[in-house]
Parts: sequence; C-alpha cells; structure tokens
Amino acid sequence: MAIHEITRDALVPLKIVTFASQNILERDDLQRILRTHIDAIAPETLVLAEEFSDWEGSWRSIDLLCIDKKANLVVVELKRTEDGGHMELQAIRYAAMISQMTFADAVNAHAKFLAKIGTEASKAENSILSFLGWDEPIASEFARDVRIVLVAADFKKEITTSVMWLNERELDIRCVRLMPYQLGDKTLLDIQQILPLPEAAEYQVRLKKKAAEERKAQEGGADWTRYDLRIGNKLFPKLYKRNLFLSVVCAIVSSGKGVAELQQFLPARKFLGIPGKLAGDEFRREASEMKTPGGASYDPRRFYIEDKDIFFSEGKTWALSNQWSLKFMPQLDQLIASHPEVQLSYTVAAQAADG
Repeated sequence: MAIHEITRDALVPLKIVTFASQNILERDDLQRILRTHIDAIAPETLVLAEEFSDWEGSWRSIDLLCIDKKANLVVVELKRTEDGGHMELQAIRYAAMISQMTFADAVNAHAKFLAKIGTEASKAENSILSFLGWDEPIASEFARDVRIVLVAADFKKEITTSVMWLNERELDIRCVRLMPYQLGDKTLLDIQQILPLPEAAEYQVRLKKKAAEERKAQEGGADWTRYDLRIGNKLFPKLYKRNLFLSVVCAIVSSGKGVAELQQFLPARKFLGIPGKLAGDEFRREASEMKTPGGASYDPRRFYIEDKDIFFSEGKTWALSNQWSLKFMPQLDQLIASHPEVQLSYTVAAQAADG
C-alpha cells in the first residue's frame, strides 16, 4: 500500500521513486546515514565496524558489522536496488567468516571504526561493554550466534523464498525494505521489516511446531489440524486446512494480485473460473454445465461455491477447490513468502497442538 498525504478533502498518494533517481548513493549516503541510525533497521544493536573485511584472502567486505544485546554478531548487508541481487548468499558467506570472532577481535574492529568516524579508539572496549551491560568481557557468552539483516529497496521472490526456507532451518535472517517516496522537494523513507513479519517474532519456532504437528497428523491418517491465520493485525483462529487455503488466496486477490500469479504456486486445476462478474446462483448454474479438460463434469462439492467464497479477478468469477492435502503446504508457504506486502502468517492453533 502506498503512503498518502492527507489534505482537507482528499488522500493523495505519494510518488514512489528510486534511490538512483534521487541521487542517493548506496555507500556514501545510505550506509553512512544508517550506521548512525542503526536502530531504524536493526533495533538494539551497536555498530562494531563498517566495510569489515579482516579475514584472510578477503576482497569483499561486510557493509555494517554489529552486535546485539545478547552479544550475537549481526551482519547487515545493504543494497539500494529494487531486487536485492544475491545479497542473501553474500551475507551467509560473511556470517560463516566471522562466526569465530572473539571479544578481542571485536574490540580491535570497533577501535578502527571509532577512529574512522573521529572518535577515540581507546573507548572501543568500554563502548562494547557498556552496550552489553557487562562489567568485564565474558568470552563464553560472546558471539554464540550470528544474525543477518538484509536491507534493500525491495526483494525479489527468490530472496524471500530462500529466507523463509533458511529461517525454518534455524538461521535468523531478516529482510528490511526501504521504500523511498517523493513529497515536493523532500525524499521520505518508509522502513518496514517484511520478513519475519513484526507480529510474528517467534516465526521460526512456530514453523517447526507447525511442521511437527503436520507430520503427526499425517502419520495418524486424517488431518484435523487447525490453524491460526493472521492477515495484517487481524486474527482468524482455528481454521481447517482447506479454509486456510481459501483465506490466504482471497487475501492475496483482494490486495490486487491476479489468479494467474497465484497459479505460479498453486495448481491451476484448483481454480474454477467463468468469464464475467457473476452472482452466486449464476456462477453455480454455469459451473454445473462446465467440463474438465478431461471431459468430466465438475463436482461442485469439491469447490467453494457459496456466495461469500467466490471472488472476481482478471475478468472472471472464480471458485477455489476445497481439496487440499498436506503435500500442498510447502506451496502455500512459498505463496505467502512471495507476497510479504499482504502480511500473512499462520501457525498451528493452540488447541490443535495440545490435543
């Protein structure tokens, strides 16, 4: 959704621009500003170093190397482009390279950074200790993990899908979108964490719990798992799997996406479309006369064809299948990951998980 200027009589959408069109450079502008306003993209972190490359044979560098309140290292990779490039692969490589960093290494790196920005390098150790709330270095607690923060004007679906998959496997990677807008002679910046969604802070843990429940249900035969779905700030509790699919599809269509885009993730046979914007009775009548590609009649019991469930998109009225097995769950996850702007997330409902 766009940012609007509110006037006395109207809402005026602001113009989305690019950093390039505003003559905002990646390193000299964005990176320089963010290093002194790091909380805007990575709350409760301290910048240890900029353009850090203190490893053997290095020819690339970490844009911003930080530390969080738990003494975990944080790799911040920044791109001003609208697709993110291959930044997730670069960041993983950097995370591996610094994973053995010691407290002394961090102090040395921070001292160089402080000297670069005109602050006394001798304050490096005290700066880190003060930030962590430590009286003295605790080697066993330092850099026990490495987090990654990817920052870009936007992210292509290959990145968001990869990040979702990697987070499910116990990495901690966040995607923060910086979207510039023009208001008169000013450039405004909309900063949003799009993965994991802010209201899903325990997203990785819940994904594992969901997967475990699904495996358990699959082993036991019929799947009676219930799901809690969030669309933005609204909760839709205890949905059966088929209702979960319907709610996700309808939310994405309502955001302006076409069915053709959804069919990149979900099978086309799961969508029944009839040209025109039809009322429920008319849709059901025409659907009863349609044939499948194989020549068989459509079984209306296998689709959501009630008035409240059919939807209009791309010149057709559509009904979604109500037949969804567990094997389609990864495709649903990819669909959600590829549309972060809709703010969708789901977990196994508490009652289902307990029962």
